Formats: sequence, structure tokens, C-alpha cells
Amino acid sequence: LLDADSLRMIEGVMQVSELRVRDIMIPRSQMVVVPREAELETIFPLVIEFAHSRFPVIEEDRSRVVGILLAKDLLGYVLRDKTVKVEEVMRPASVVPESKRLNVLLKEFRTERNHMAIVVDEYGNAAGLVTIEDVLEQIVGKIEDEHDEDESKEYISQRSEREFIVNALTPISEFNDYFSTDLEDTDCDTVGGLILQRLEHFPKKGEKVEFDDFVFEVLRADNRRVHLLRLKLR
Repeated sequence: LLDADSLRMIEGVMQVSELRVRDIMIPRSQMVVVPREAELETIFPLVIEFAHSRFPVIEEDRSRVVGILLAKDLLGYVLRDKTVKVEEVMRPASVVPESKRLNVLLKEFRTERNHMAIVVDEYGNAAGLVTIEDVLEQIVGKIEDEHDEDESKEYISQRSEREFIVNALTPISEFNDYFSTDLEDTDCDTVGGLILQRLEHFPKKGEKVEFDDFVFEVLRADNRRVHLLRLKLR
């Protein structure tokens, strides 16, 4: 009665009613933030580098998020007054507890026409952030946009002399051939499997694994598997 895609979506819907915000949030340490007192001119390079549509605004440290800066709100200041401070442009931040269920959060996102919320712990400190895209991806799978890294058909693509993008499904044997290494492949067949073996948990975006002369950074992962990795040679 159901094709594979429909089945996965139905499973995702059922899962959303069981998962809580803490299960999918981007942790505080991985948030790309801007200081409240910073002048717009000083943050333009960061906004361009990460190409996010929204940035948490902090006061003193990452545990104190006081607002959200929308990248589109900066457009009017590019050719005008760049000395304006972030606090003059930021918008109020929506706050949710770590324990909130994802189906409830999704309803709030829709009714409040909001796309990002700051997740707080029991003490009221910021623990991370969550977006409407994070919730929807639990139902429909990865949502690609023009700024996402390309998970191409090639297993390994070189970005610079010492940086590579590696598909997590790259067979370890092919990885060994490419880099002239001798990684063990007795317990797993792919590089993604090797990363999971080292971490012993499903990683979130931004987590790193270091061994031998390699530093792997997770670019894309979900609660089923790792998808894409950035590799830097030491």
C-alpha cells in the first residue's frame, strides 16, 4: 500500500511526536553567534562565510542569547550606515525548553510564523538552537538548499591541498587507495561506519574525530547515519 518514501515519512511523523527538542537541537558550542555590541561592519565577513539566514545574538557569552539577527535585515545597511550596532537591528528571540516535544514545537512555529527558537536549560541558560527545518527534516529527510555541501556521486572530492569532502558511504578500501593508507575495515565497510565506531553514538553536525593524520568533521548526519564529512590533513 505504501512506497518506501511514504513509509519513511509516516515513520518520521510518528517519531516527531516522541522526540524532544534536546534530541535534535544544535548545541550551544556549535552555534554561530554575533555579539550584541558589535557594529554591523565587523560581522559582515562572518555572515558571508556561514551564509545562514538567522544568527543568535549574545551578551557576554553563548549562554545568554538576547535576540536573533536576520541576514535579510542587514541588506538595507550595506550601502548606508555600517556603524549601526547589532542590538539596533536584532529581533526578539523565541525561547523553548529542552523538554518540549517536536510536534508541539512545529505547531508553534507555524502559528507564530517563526523559523528559529533558542533552547534553554532548567536554569534559563541557552543550551542550543532549533529551526523549523530541523523539525521538518525528521519527517521528510534532508532538505537541501543552495548553501548545503554537495553530496556528489564522487566519493572523495578535493577542495584544497589539505582539505577534502568525503561521502560517508566511501568504502574504506577506496579511501585507503586514494590516500595510500591502511585503515582497518574488519568491523565496518565505509568511512561513515568507521566514524560511528570511533564516536560510539550518532554524531551531530560539527562533531570531529581525529586519528592518525586525519581530522574528520561531520558536515551532514541524521539519526540514522552519517552522510557527509570534511577531511583535513594534519
